Amino acid sequence: MKSTCTLELEFEDENTARNIARALELDNKGYLETSVEGNVLHVTAEADDVMALRNTIDDFLACASVAQK
Repeated sequence: MKSTCTLELEFEDENTARNIARALELDNKGYLETSVEGNVLHVTAEADDVMALRNTIDDFLACASVAQK
């Protein structure tokens, strides 16, 4: 059974959201789908099990935090 997680990350402005999405784009291929709508970065992840999904989301959030700084 596949597990799915959807996040909505709100940033100060659209430019920040787009820059973070672009910075992480290469690492996301095959693991996450992202899109930007205004200042919100939408993230959808899917994995074969909950632990793999958690690891994917943890990694993405850590990288997004670094990109934001």
